Amino acid sequence: MYQNVTMNKWIELILGLLLLNGAIMAWFFTGFGEAAWLFFKGGLVWFVIMIGLLFIMLGISDLKD
Repeated sequence: MYQNVTMNKWIELILGLLLLNGAIMAWFFTGFGEAAWLFFKGGLVWFVIMIGLLFIMLGISDLKD
């Protein structure tokens, strides 16, 4: 009834490169660079905090065993 619709690997690669190049060009040629960098740094801090909490929870779980 339904066909398995997949995207061609070359179309995926080309689309990914176009999106990446577009984002890099927007970063360099507009004022989005500073905002993007601040957003990345904030996200990186939250990522490290969440990884730390994950390790604490795993450690507590191992102590129970």
